[in-house]
Amino acid sequence: MGFERFVARRFLPKGRDGFSGPVVRIATYSIALGVLVMVVAVSILRGFQSEIRQKVVGFGSHLVVTSYAMGNTYEETPISMERPEVQRLISTPGVRHINFYAIKGGMIKTEEQIQGIIFKGVDKGFDSSFFASNMVEGRLFSLPNNGSGNEVIISQTVANKLNIGLGDKVRTYFWQNDSPRARAFEVCGIYNTDLADFDEHYVVGDLRQVQRLNEWDSTMVGGYEVLVDDFAHLDEVGDRVVEQLGYDLTMHTIVEQNPALFSWLELLDSNIVLIIIIMMMVCTVAIVSALLIMIFEKTSTIGILKALGSDNHSVRKIFIYKSAGIIAKGILLGDAVAWLLCWLQERLHLVHLDSASYMMENVPVELNVTTFAAISLGSLAICLLALLLPTAYITSIEPAKTIKFD
Repeated sequence: MGFERFVARRFLPKGRDGFSGPVVRIATYSIALGVLVMVVAVSILRGFQSEIRQKVVGFGSHLVVTSYAMGNTYEETPISMERPEVQRLISTPGVRHINFYAIKGGMIKTEEQIQGIIFKGVDKGFDSSFFASNMVEGRLFSLPNNGSGNEVIISQTVANKLNIGLGDKVRTYFWQNDSPRARAFEVCGIYNTDLADFDEHYVVGDLRQVQRLNEWDSTMVGGYEVLVDDFAHLDEVGDRVVEQLGYDLTMHTIVEQNPALFSWLELLDSNIVLIIIIMMMVCTVAIVSALLIMIFEKTSTIGILKALGSDNHSVRKIFIYKSAGIIAKGILLGDAVAWLLCWLQERLHLVHLDSASYMMENVPVELNVTTFAAISLGSLAICLLALLLPTAYITSIEPAKTIKFD
């Protein structure tokens, strides 16, 4: 053990000596509180962003390939599932899965009410994990090998509004070739995602129903839904997908389809930065204050060390080592409490939200070791850098004056 570290360990070994003892404890708890707030805030905001993205992607996909001729309507220009682009897209790096789908605008009519809907037809390759995880009643629809299935899932919002229950037959109407077409579907499941803009409209069922309504053959669909391996590489994979498409096809990312929602999610990053800046200031002020008080209280000791041959650099290292120990203790305490709180919320959902306002029932938490490590190491580095200026005061302490004063 070096001389500086040995002396640093002898300074305030239990944080109770003199006036600086309580200040050291306050600094430790302040750093712990700052780290706790930063970690919990970042975990919640990241969890919120992740939860919303998963829900929006669940209704569509990361990337959507459609006909270039399709306008901003619910009447699609069909494209074939057997195009050569399909195999090229499947083998594109970063692409995880491809769904075939088609949508049709229509309405559900009961004896008392009418509700506009978007009927989304999917095939057997559909990734149903999102809707399966958000089912509140019933089950997912089945897709028969022959003919078209008449089972659908609807949202809890639509079910409550139209007083529809499991097993009920719903009468739907679609407009095709200047004439209405009626279809009867059986409700086999009710889902709830708390995304009002989607829950109020989407009914999901068999792709072949849309093909029959639009008078398409069995190879025609409204588009391809492309799921990617990592949302962080969405734009990069999107560029690769565009390179594989023919001149008559176009691609849109989920961000381009929902610009307002994703712009709002990006604004949350500004909140994260603001919280981190404020809490970092709290941590640095706390440790700098504690360090200055320790220096003032140990002025005579500093003079004695200098008189015995220690230079300014050596004495400064003593106080930096002592302060680093205080910082590390505060960070570990803050991390431990933050991990416990986040874990309890993730497992037990102790804190609830108004789903109408926040689009989810519980406070979401993203427990990520990287987040803890980044905040902890960042806090340690910034606090240590902040100590360089106050320790410079040590160079102005003259042994003769301090020893004579005692």
